[in-house]
Order: sequence, then C-alpha cells, then structure tokens
Amino acid sequence: MKRSQIAFAFSFFFVTLLINFNLSFIAAGQENSNSPIKSKLAGSRPVIHAINYASIQEAIDAIPAEGGVVQLPPGKFEIEEPLVITKGDVLLIGSGSATHIHNKNEAGNDAIAIHPPQDAKLPNGKKDPKPRIWRVQLQNFRLTGNEKSGRGINAKWVQEIYIHGVTCSYHGNDGIFLDFCFEDPRVSDCLITYNKATGLNTIGCHDIVVSANHFEENLDALRCADGFNLCMSGNNLDDHLRDGVIIENTYGSIVCANMIEECKGRAVVLDKECYGITLSANVIAHNGSGIILDDAHGCAVSANTFTLLAADALKIGPKSGRITVTGNNFSNSYIGNGKVKRRTNDLKAAGLILDKTRGVTVSGNLFSSVRPKAVEVIEPTTHVIFGNNLLIDVESDHEKLKESIIKNTLVAPAEPVKEEQKQAKVK
Repeated sequence: MKRSQIAFAFSFFFVTLLINFNLSFIAAGQENSNSPIKSKLAGSRPVIHAINYASIQEAIDAIPAEGGVVQLPPGKFEIEEPLVITKGDVLLIGSGSATHIHNKNEAGNDAIAIHPPQDAKLPNGKKDPKPRIWRVQLQNFRLTGNEKSGRGINAKWVQEIYIHGVTCSYHGNDGIFLDFCFEDPRVSDCLITYNKATGLNTIGCHDIVVSANHFEENLDALRCADGFNLCMSGNNLDDHLRDGVIIENTYGSIVCANMIEECKGRAVVLDKECYGITLSANVIAHNGSGIILDDAHGCAVSANTFTLLAADALKIGPKSGRITVTGNNFSNSYIGNGKVKRRTNDLKAAGLILDKTRGVTVSGNLFSSVRPKAVEVIEPTTHVIFGNNLLIDVESDHEKLKESIIKNTLVAPAEPVKEEQKQAKVK
C-alpha cells in the first residue's frame, strides 16, 4: 500500500473515532441532563427534563422553591390524579401537540391543579391567610379528559398566570378555570374545544387578556364574572352548545375583532350590573341570537356585523340603558341583483329590540332585509335618539318611539332586479 493511502486510512479512522466519542458524550449528557454541571452563568439552574423521572409529578416536585422549568418530552401520558403545581416562577412546557397528557379519571378529578401550598407561611412563621403564587406558565402541550373527568386546568390564587399554545379538550367540566387569578391573567393562542362546561371560565380576575384562541363546541365559550378590564380580541368562536361570551358583574372591558358563529344560544350577553364595556368590530353570524344586554349601562355597541341571526340581533332589555349603538350592519345573505347566498330556508336575519329601555343612541346603522322588523319597540321605551340610519327592505317600529328624537332616517325598498337578471331567472 502506498504511503499516502496509509495516511488517508489512518486519518479516516481517527476522525471516525473522534465523532463517535463526541456523539456518545452528547448522548450521555442528554440522558443525564439533570446531573450537576458547572455552569459559567452565575445564578442559573438546570432545566428539569421529565423524561428522566418516573412521572410528570415527580419532575414538577423537583422544582426548587425559587422556581424552574420542566420540559415535557413527546409522548402520551395518562394520569388519574391531578398534576399539582404549588410554586411560583414555574414553566411547564411540552413539545407541541406531540406531548399529550390524558386525564382518564372518571371521578371528577381535574387534570392540572395550580394553587398556593396549603401550609403557606408568612415571614413571621404564621399561616398566610391569603396565600398567592406568582408567574406560572403552561405552554405547548395537549391536555385531554373525558365526560366524567373534572376541569382541564384549575388555577386558584395564581397571579400573572400565562397559558399559551395549549390544546385543552374533552374535559367533563370547564376547559380552563381561573379562580381569583386576579392579577394579569393571559390566555393566548390556545385551542379550547369540546369541553362539557365553559371553555374558559374566569371568576374574580382583572386585567385579563384573551387573545387569538380557538373555541369550539364547548357548552359556553367564555365566562367572565366579578371582574374588570377584560380584553378579548382576535378569537374564533364556533358551534357552541349554548352561549358564546357571558360577561357578568364586570366593568371597563372590551370585546373586539372576534368571529362568533353558530352558537345555539346568545353570541354575547352582558348581565348582572355590567357597565363601561365596548363591543366592537365583531362578526356575529348564524347564532340563535346576537348581543343581549340584560343588565348593562354605559356601554357601546359599534361597527359589528350581525348576519343570519335567528332572533334578536341586538336586544337592549328593561334593566339596561345609556347605550350607544352606532355603525353596525344588520343583514341577511343578500349579494346583489335580487340574489341571496343562502338557501330560501336559511334567510334568518334579525334586527334591534328596544325592550322598555331608556337613554339609547341609535345612529349610523344599516338595517337590510331583516325580519320581522328592523327595530322593534316594546313600550315603555323612551329618550332615544334615532338618527342617520338607513333601512332597506324592512318594516320598523322606530316611529313609535316616545319622548325621543327621530331624524335623518331613510326607509328604502329593496333594490330593483336588473333586466339581465330577470331574463336569467326566466331561462
């Protein structure tokens, strides 16, 4: 063999040996990633890899008091008892939907419970009467249950909780329940579906952000009770078995730029002394009814599109008043030239109901081909400004308003069908 060939063979053997050694070293490090290492970064703590523990709960229990990260591997993990988190500054992160935690308990147990420790102490050693934990994050995994299981995520007294990129489905109760997680709760980019109760149920929370989530076929999509400063935007709600958004005893909130479709009940309801809430730029389509103001004051309903509602696109009830209704469109599926997009058995389209209310401004709205009336007035309804509205192909009670101002309102018939369209129909 030539000297150059010998040198090449030796070099190849040496490089192969070195690569194999490095790969073995890396693999050993991965398999033992929780082993103590000398970090160059002062104050750092290693990530806890759940793959190195007998259960996810053991990995969570390994989090130090200062907090830490638990990394969940891909796989399906069946549980019968709740995964319990009682520490703050915790991130439980999965590998996307490839990490699937399934609650097979049939006795009503929740899948994940997050709350302060029961024996929380004050600095003086006495029991803390109002314990809290701060900054718990759940991210990037799939969480499922069954018809007899409890809630998916049950969080109580957790401040600044952040749930992001979680699929939460098929639970026997609420998908996510935030119980007095009152400081800055955030739920975003989640898929919340097929839960037997409310998809996202919040009680006693404030400064709430609910953004860019999908809600489908829960009993109700979202409930916000006894709170304030809800910011709900950019969500898609579809096919709910009862209501879309239920807001009760809440003020200073906004529900905007949401798609709310095919809820069997109400798309949005404000009840139990709501005030100072804006409902704007939502599409309310094909629901049992639209926005229902049962007990609300000082609220604005603006720039929404109401289409194909079975009844009561917007209803302002006897316990509601001081409402602004402006720039909304109430319509059916009309697409021009005498045509409607939907079949003749799906022409539902409802208008505005003023039910014994007082102090309402209705301006700059368009009502077209809604039934039975564009505006239905149930007496006594008084002190209404009804102006600058356009009514096309409808009947309306707005002229029955008493102690009110009615001006600049145009009532027009349906647009005539063009000649070429008539001929096309004959053919």
